[in-house]
Amino acid sequence: MEQSENRIGEVARRAGVSVDTVRYYERLKLLPRSQRSSGGFRLFDETAVDRVLFIKQAQELGFTLDEIKGLLATGGAEECRKVHDLLSEKLHELDNRLESLKKFRRVLAHHLTECERELREHGQDACCPVVALDKQQAPAGKLRRKQPHEHRRN
Repeated sequence: MEQSENRIGEVARRAGVSVDTVRYYERLKLLPRSQRSSGGFRLFDETAVDRVLFIKQAQELGFTLDEIKGLLATGGAEECRKVHDLLSEKLHELDNRLESLKKFRRVLAHHLTECERELREHGQDACCPVVALDKQQAPAGKLRRKQPHEHRRN
């Protein structure tokens, strides 16, 4: 076995996937067909680990295995345009998701600030402002703290 060849278990271990995943990718032609040792073991070159890592990262970003297969295909200008369009579309989707995450982060940060303020000002008598959002609202849109006599009795 040459220094640059890895058995399937080594490829899987280095890429953080199962041996079955490597076999599956090979079956789908996401990985080039492996060579075989004299003992019948699959032997992959060094690029196999990088390719598996790329596939997993692309999946995490929302690419399907068919889309990834298209990205990994080699071809002429027409294939390049398809890859360009697919990458452009995915970047647009990622930008939208990032914007949504940023907005949600601002909401969570606001809620955290409100919780901290409530705890600081009222200690053990604090009324969680996040939980109280869908409960009584003061006319000005601010939360109204329940008074001790307003708590429900079981």
